[in-house]
Amino acid sequence: MSSPKLFEPLSVGALSLPNRIVIAPMCQYSAVDGKMTDWHLIHLGQLVLSGAGLLTIEATAVRPEGRISYGDVGLWDDDTEAAMATVLQSVRRWSSMPIAIQLAHAGRKASTDLPWHGGRQIAPGHAHGWQTVAPSALPFHDTDHAPEAMTREQMDEVRDAFAAAARRAARLGLDAVQIHAAHGYLLHQFLSPLSNQRDDEYGGTPGNRMRFPLEVFDAVRAAFPAENPVSVRVSATDWVDGGWTTEDTVAFAKALEARGCSAIHVSTGGLHPAQRIPVGPGYQVPHARAVKQAVAIPVVAVGMITDYDHAEAIVATGDADLVAIARGILYDPRWPWHAAAHLGASVAAPPQYLRSQPRQFPNLLKADEPGSIA
Repeated sequence: MSSPKLFEPLSVGALSLPNRIVIAPMCQYSAVDGKMTDWHLIHLGQLVLSGAGLLTIEATAVRPEGRISYGDVGLWDDDTEAAMATVLQSVRRWSSMPIAIQLAHAGRKASTDLPWHGGRQIAPGHAHGWQTVAPSALPFHDTDHAPEAMTREQMDEVRDAFAAAARRAARLGLDAVQIHAAHGYLLHQFLSPLSNQRDDEYGGTPGNRMRFPLEVFDAVRAAFPAENPVSVRVSATDWVDGGWTTEDTVAFAKALEARGCSAIHVSTGGLHPAQRIPVGPGYQVPHARAVKQAVAIPVVAVGMITDYDHAEAIVATGDADLVAIARGILYDPRWPWHAAAHLGASVAAPPQYLRSQPRQFPNLLKADEPGSIA
């Protein structure tokens, strides 16, 4: 019986991953003034024991006004960096799993309440609210307070904030950086003609709309150690007529690859409330496949990939190089263990857990060798 492709190692740039399972970034809305808390230690601590190949820290704002909500994690000053360092020191003590961070700015989708409080936008002047910014002064919902159209100076400040956060990520010993250009947040807002109606060199043609996201990528790539990967998460389509398309995404992916991007993580949607998404298992995989056929760098597929055989098929057939698990691994934090047992593979586990190995899967678990962080 051949070994499953899902559990074959893969190099992303100079980073070696033990398998093709990525834990996608998932916002927890549980930070205080951008600083990680004990919740993040509990949350990330359980995920690094899962046996996945890579853990990605949630969307992390590069500026306070770039947070989706007042509960978002940030990495914009010494205090937010110190809080993250405390969490990472504990997590790294018990796991060798590579850890990436997703750097983000929410643009017009910022200044919202916590999801379990309704998630509606909070207007400037109210508690936990602030003025949002975007490529154009177009709100996400008609009832939202309109964002300010960004000036060139504001764009430079955001670009530099992404780079500064990348330097902080390097000081924290993080293995990789992912730039968030998906789900309707700021960089996606620049890409889509539905949200970018600028009449300068950053609007209009697809090339102009890609200009600022590419400038941000270049700044992050220059700020993060050359041997460490920098990837980008994209929404391949807006699922709205007249919006950003898979063909646009392919062109963007090629431009990123030419600039030294290490991987593309392909998601969809989030840009416009009129989106109509045909949700179902693997519904985003065709978009990953289109990008995969156009670039040589690794491509990550995501979106309702919960079945072990389905995940294996995605990488075995070459639709993508890796699969990302999000809500599925919150529901089942040992998803990679169970996938390995089903497919006849093995995963790294803490020595404290080795005795949990079921008799029918005698080669499932192998001892992890925890790393450390300076």
